[in-house]
Amino acid sequence: MVLELPKRWGKNSEFEGGKSTVNCSTIPIAERFFTSSTSLTLKHAAWYPCDTLEPHIVLLTSDNTIRFYSLKVPQTPIKVIVLSDTEEETLTIKTGRAYTASLGETAVAFDFGPQVPVPKHVLGQRGREEVLGYPLYILYENGETFLTYISLLQSAGSLGKLLGPLPMHPAAEDNYGYDACAVLCLPCVPNILVIATESGMLYHCVVLDGEEDDEQSEKSWDPRSDLIPSLYVFECVELELALKLATGDEEDPLESDFSCPIKLHRDPKCPSRYHCTHEAGVHSVGLTWINKLHKFLGSDEEDKDSLQELGAEQKCFVEHILCTKPLPCRQPAPIRGFWIVSDVLGPTMICITNTYECITRPLLEDKDLSVSPLRIVAESEHSFEKHIQGILQRSSANPLHLKSADKDAAPPPEECLQLLSRATQVFREEYILKQDLAKEEIQQRVKLLWGQKKKQLEDLNYCREERKSLREMAERLADKYEEAKEKQEDIMNRMKKVLRSFHSQLPVLSDTEKDMRKELQTIHDQLQHLSNAIRQVKMKKEYQQKQMEKGQSPRKPSISLSAYQSKCIQAVLREEGEHIREMVKQINDIRSHVNF
Repeated sequence: MVLELPKRWGKNSEFEGGKSTVNCSTIPIAERFFTSSTSLTLKHAAWYPCDTLEPHIVLLTSDNTIRFYSLKVPQTPIKVIVLSDTEEETLTIKTGRAYTASLGETAVAFDFGPQVPVPKHVLGQRGREEVLGYPLYILYENGETFLTYISLLQSAGSLGKLLGPLPMHPAAEDNYGYDACAVLCLPCVPNILVIATESGMLYHCVVLDGEEDDEQSEKSWDPRSDLIPSLYVFECVELELALKLATGDEEDPLESDFSCPIKLHRDPKCPSRYHCTHEAGVHSVGLTWINKLHKFLGSDEEDKDSLQELGAEQKCFVEHILCTKPLPCRQPAPIRGFWIVSDVLGPTMICITNTYECITRPLLEDKDLSVSPLRIVAESEHSFEKHIQGILQRSSANPLHLKSADKDAAPPPEECLQLLSRATQVFREEYILKQDLAKEEIQQRVKLLWGQKKKQLEDLNYCREERKSLREMAERLADKYEEAKEKQEDIMNRMKKVLRSFHSQLPVLSDTEKDMRKELQTIHDQLQHLSNAIRQVKMKKEYQQKQMEKGQSPRKPSISLSAYQSKCIQAVLREEGEHIREMVKQINDIRSHVNF
C-alpha cells in the first residue's frame, strides 16, 4: 500500500493549509496477486532509484521473484525477474515451504547501487554502445549475493543475466553466516555492500572487478562464463542487540542468545554513515575509512600491503542510540518507522515504535570546514586533536532506554540492579576514566606549551635587544661611512692636484702636449691671418662709406652707371659679403673651440 499525502502550504507549511483532518490517497500495489496467492509473503520492498521516470516500486516475494510495479498500473508488473528455477519451487514439503527455503537458498533482501555503465561482457551482442544501468544486489539467506543490472529505460529492462554468487574474499567455511537478513549498498564508487545477519554481525564488503583464476580459465571456452565482481570483506562488526548485563559476583557479562532481523537504512546527509533498526533498538554505524580507501584505489601505487595497514588503523565507529529491550525480561519493542530529517538545527533521527511512540534524537552533522592553515595543522596525521579524539573514543555507550508500555509490569530488582551496574560501569570506563586520561594529556600538553611559550618569550626579548643593538651599530657604521667618504673625496682631490703639479714640472713634454702645442700654434697663426683680413675688410668698408657719402653730396655731379656696370658691382659686393660671412663664421668657431 502506497500512501500519498496532500500538499503543504500556508504560513507554517502545514497539510492543506492547516486543516485538522486531511484526506490522503492510497494506491494498493499487487492487491489481486497477494489475495489470490495467500501462501506468498512479501520479503522486501524498495523504490526504484531513477528520478527521470515515474515512481516505480520493487517487490521481493517468497517465491524468489522480483517484480517491478508502476504507480500508474499498480496491479500488473512491468518487469519480472525470476531468481530460481520453476522445477525446484514445485518440490514443496508438507508445511508448504520449498526445499530451497529450508536450505536458505531464497532471496531475503536486495538493494540498488548508483548508476554505472554496464560492462560490455554482460551486454553480449548489445554491448556495442555504452548503456547505463543500476546494479541490483540480491542477498540470499545463506549469505550468497547475486548481481544483475536494471534499466527501465531500455526495452529489455534487465541488462544481461543474473551474475553470481559473487565470491567473497577471504573465504570462510560458514560463508560468513547462514542467517543473512539485509543488504545495503552505500552510494559510492566502488560500491560498498553492508551485509547484516540476524545474530548482529555486519560485514563491510568492497565490490571490485574479479580477476581470472584457474577455474575461470578452464571455462574460458564457454562464452557465458564471464568475469563477475568479487566481494572483499574489509571488516566485520558485531552489534550489541541486547545489553550485556553483569552478574552480581562475576565480572564477565552474561552472554545473550538474542537474535532478530535487522533493517539497514541510508543516511541522506552523510554517505559514509548508515543506521540499523531491529526489535531491540537502533544502532548508527559510520565508516571513517571510505575517503582513504578511495584515495588508495585512485592512486597508481602497486603496493597493496598498505591496504591492510589502512584497515588496521581506521575502523568504523558504532553508536548504540536507542535500546528498546534493556532487560532480559522485557519483551522486544520493534522499530516500525525510521527516517532522517534535516532542518536548521541539523539532522534528526525519528523512530516510531510498535506502540506508535515517536522518539527523536539529534545526530552529528558532517560539515565541510573552511580550509585554513590552523585547520590544516589540526587535521595533520599526528595532531594532538586526533590524539585526544582517539583517547575519548568509546567502544560502548549507554543508549536511550525505552520505557515499558505496561506500567504495572515492574522488572525484578535484580535485573534493575544489573542494568544500573552496567550503566555505571560504562560511564566509569568509557566516560570518566577516558576523560581523566584526556585531562592528564591536556594538562601535560598545557604545561609543555607554557614552557615553550616562556622560552619563546625569552627568545623574543633577546631578538628585540639584538635588533636594537644592531640598529645602533648600523647608525654608527652609517656615520663612519659618511666620514670615510668625505675623507676619500678630499684625498682624491689632493692626489689630482699633486699629479697636475707633478706633470706641470716635468722638463719633457709628452706627445699629447706636443700635439696640443702645435694645434694651438696653428690656431694662433690662423687668428692673426683672420685679424688682418678683418682689418682689411673694415678699411674697405670705411672707404666705401666715404665714397657713398661723396656720391650723395649735391656739389658733386652724380656718376651714372650703366646696367652692365651696376650688375658687375653687385656681383662683386655679393662675393665679398659671402667671403666676409665665411670669415666671421670661422672666427666664431675658433673662439668657441679655444675659448678665446
